[in-house]
Amino acid sequence: MNEQFDGNGIFPKGPKNEALAQYFTGTSYLNMLTTEGVTIGNVVFEPACRNNWHIHHGGGQILLVTGGRGWYQAWNQPARQLVAGDVVNIPAGLKHWHGAAADSWFAHIAIAVPAEGASNEWLEPVTDDEYQQLS
Repeated sequence: MNEQFDGNGIFPKGPKNEALAQYFTGTSYLNMLTTEGVTIGNVVFEPACRNNWHIHHGGGQILLVTGGRGWYQAWNQPARQLVAGDVVNIPAGLKHWHGAAADSWFAHIAIAVPAEGASNEWLEPVTDDEYQQLS
């Protein structure tokens, strides 16, 4: 377990992410930092928590990693390990997932790139077999 990061960082982790819990395996927390103009949220994942495969239609998404260790994977691409300071630019229309490593909390700032008619499409969960292949 990563003892140096417990989910509390620069921004408070916020309450359990109950509104989107059906799209996560494990427990996540969401603290919306702003919804004015640009939607920005602090998302914190407990160890082994990850979101389902999903697509951002319209504007895409930017992730700014602020703590812990996690993963990002685009469809048909190898998974990429993430640590504090990493930036992930996710283009609109790209199927992907992100979440914590099995042994670490993980936090990122999620920025929704503004676009007319932007939406999220939640898809199937990342299977345990897929996830357990990551080290």
